[in-house]
Amino acid sequence: MSGEQNFDALLRTLSAKLEDGLFVFVTVSDDAVPGDISPRMIFREDEGTTLIILKSEAEACGLAYEFPCRMITLNVHSSLEAVGFIARIATELAKHDMGVNPVSGFFHDHLFVPDGREQDALQVLKLMGGRGV
Repeated sequence: MSGEQNFDALLRTLSAKLEDGLFVFVTVSDDAVPGDISPRMIFREDEGTTLIILKSEAEACGLAYEFPCRMITLNVHSSLEAVGFIARIATELAKHDMGVNPVSGFFHDHLFVPDGREQDALQVLKLMGGRGV
């Protein structure tokens, strides 16, 4: 299950799903990850551990957070070695003055876009999939 690497095939089959919830980025020390949360992502860096969690979880745990965002899942199984796919998506979103924080999982890529811009992002993705921008 290595996923699709062909750029044209990835664009041709691209579809996207807006996930429920308002997400935020949090950083904590490695030994301070609350046990009662369900992170969408955990990434350890030298400076601390980054969590992507629901805003409601951050607030309930009293954690400082940044970048309230919405999560869009790309419903195409892209290879972890696919060349240029996420770069092309980020470039198209940038053309619409929209930053994006992409995260690649084993099966799908996920885009964290600013809260309030999720419909704009979905429209851009729809156009990309429909005409292979």
